[in-house]
Amino acid sequence: MAKLERCLVGGTFDRFHQGHKSLLNAALDAAEFVEVWIANDPMSAAKSPIMQPFEDRREAIIAWADERITTHELEDNYGPAPIRKDCDSIICTPETLGNCQRINEIRLANGLLPLEIIEVQHSIDEVGGIISSSRIRAGLIDCDGKQWLSEGQSTQTYHFHRGLDAELKEPSGELFTGPEDSPEVAMSAAMESIAPGGIVAVGDVCVATLLEMGVVADIAIIDGMTKRVELDDKVDLTEFDVLLSATNPPGQITPSLIEAAATALRNDQTTCIQVEGEEDLAPIVIHLLAPLGTNVVYGQPNTGVVLRITTLDAKEECRGLLSRFEVRD
Repeated sequence: MAKLERCLVGGTFDRFHQGHKSLLNAALDAAEFVEVWIANDPMSAAKSPIMQPFEDRREAIIAWADERITTHELEDNYGPAPIRKDCDSIICTPETLGNCQRINEIRLANGLLPLEIIEVQHSIDEVGGIISSSRIRAGLIDCDGKQWLSEGQSTQTYHFHRGLDAELKEPSGELFTGPEDSPEVAMSAAMESIAPGGIVAVGDVCVATLLEMGVVADIAIIDGMTKRVELDDKVDLTEFDVLLSATNPPGQITPSLIEAAATALRNDQTTCIQVEGEEDLAPIVIHLLAPLGTNVVYGQPNTGVVLRITTLDAKEECRGLLSRFEVRD
């Protein structure tokens, strides 16, 4: 069967993933040339506040594609498809099939031949879900469709070892400095740099400082200690809608902490996790489970406050760190 001449592909292409690659490979199999029309920033911003910029999305495609693919900026739902005379096909997934059918109706009304519609089924991840940009932004899977923390991994206990000590003591994110006796100085600076997502505060001093500033963290994780010394002034728990508890001995990441973090992240109410033991390693769990754009703040002893926003890079780093812990069931 002879190949089609020129195939049109439209989409947002945020966090270029395996599903995108399968779609474009199907287009390349069907046609000699493929035009990829990428939604511009105004269009994509309507879908999510943490969408990648247009140029980043385009560069990801260019880095993967061969010379048979060209990229273009899409400014509306249809692009050039209703009027182009030099294209003979268009590719889609099941949920965009209706849009392609509408394009053909417009073409017929304009006296043009309809485009051949090539429907491609979704790529499926390792747990049977669709590999999609929205699920990647939600923090559920990576761009290859793998879970960041599987159900099996969530039931294991991870033990810290000294080989990671120096690495974990270094700030993992942006450090905001300030006097130790006035933690609101560093915290105020950090709050000026937050992303659109929720705020997760780890540590009693961080949580209390935010409360004094009139900010209730979406998730607070406390253990009643600072620098491993019990605090006299406890965090005001009445500010939180939901209270959870977790058992997590020092130097460990336990199923109890993982379950509490997962529950808090699914909750749309402000939640405080009270840890019996130690919460120092909680940011690793939060980044692995949280949606992209989540703001994780924690104290850096004698220095200030660290803010790290959950990104794919942050998740990948935390996955790597956790893989170096000693695992015990």
